[in-house]
Parts: sequence; structure tokens; C-alpha cells
Amino acid sequence: MHVDIPSPLGRLEGILKPEEAGVKPHYVSLVCHPHPLYGGTMDNKVVFKVAQILQALQIPALRFNFRGVGRSSGSYDEGRGEMDDVRYALDFLSHRYPGLPVILAGFSFGAYVGLRVGAIDGRVRALIGLGVPARSFDGDTLQGCTKPKLIIHGTRDEVAPYALTVRWFEQLPAPKTMIAVEGADHFFQGRLDEVQTIIASFVQTL
Repeated sequence: MHVDIPSPLGRLEGILKPEEAGVKPHYVSLVCHPHPLYGGTMDNKVVFKVAQILQALQIPALRFNFRGVGRSSGSYDEGRGEMDDVRYALDFLSHRYPGLPVILAGFSFGAYVGLRVGAIDGRVRALIGLGVPARSFDGDTLQGCTKPKLIIHGTRDEVAPYALTVRWFEQLPAPKTMIAVEGADHFFQGRLDEVQTIIASFVQTL
């Protein structure tokens, strides 16, 4: 389902996989895409696969294009405006699914902006970060965030070095889980089925 998410700049283009007929969801989800300046869009394969497994778990999944990407209004804003875009997407979900808690997932740049918003937004119940670019957080370890957090990272990530993300993860407050996908690159090529299994196991603990 193609949707328009209202924003002060106009709209953000999104795709919502709603609940199946007759299903009453217990969660909704939001998935944030990688860096707009390097080809990141809501159609990124990792983003698609994350949304796909969430929807398979009977959780409506919204993915969207940040400002300036695809048909979304505005232009790239170095992460600041993109954090606002995450909030506008949460507003959209709150309007459509009032009172339902959100599982927020982000890949790469999407993890950088999404986790920072989700850590402090009361609508978000749990956080999933994939290929988290630890150096971008610049010391922000989501202190005070006691929501469940799942970090999934390839040990051969050439964009966000695994060792840096491990050190960042060690500073995160509990509850938290980090799963290494042995030998996987930044985009988890050939390993996305494993990523989906990891996410499904995490969600079933919530």
C-alpha cells in the first residue's frame, strides 16, 4: 500500500504492509533506509527483507523515503531533518494505529537516525539496528534507553567496521543483544534469510 506521510515540507513517500484481514496486531513497525547520498532508499534489499519478516509476524510494517529521496519532499539534511522524518513517520503510525507500540528498525544511516529517535520517543517499544555505523554516533550510546535493543552486524562489514560497533554496543544500556553474522558484509549479501531469523527470534521475546 503506497502512502503519503504528511510533513511540514510536503510529504514523505512510504509503503505500508498492513495487517491481514481479521488480524488484530499487537505491534506496528517502522523501517529506516540507508544513506540517501549513496543510493539508499526504502527499496533497499535489507530494508525490504526486514519489513517482510515483520509483516510475516503479523506486524504492520512501514518503510519510507527520507526527504529528497524518490517522491519525498525536501532535501538531504545531514541527519538532523531525517530524525524529524522518523518522527513524522511515527506520527503517521500513531494516527493509523492509535496506542499500538512501535518496533523501530534501521539499516546503516537509517539505524543512526532511527535509533536516536526511538531511544527517546515513548511510542517506540523496541529497537533493531543493522549495520550500525558506530562512528556516526560520536559517543552517543543511547544512555538512559532501557528499551530492548537488537544489533545485527556482519563481521566483514566494510562500511561500518565490526570492531567499532562492538565497542559502541558494550556501552549501550541493557537490555540489549548483539548478533554477529559471521563473514557477512555491510549489506548481508546472501545472508538475509539469517537476518530474518534473528529478527523473528528477537520479536518473539517482546
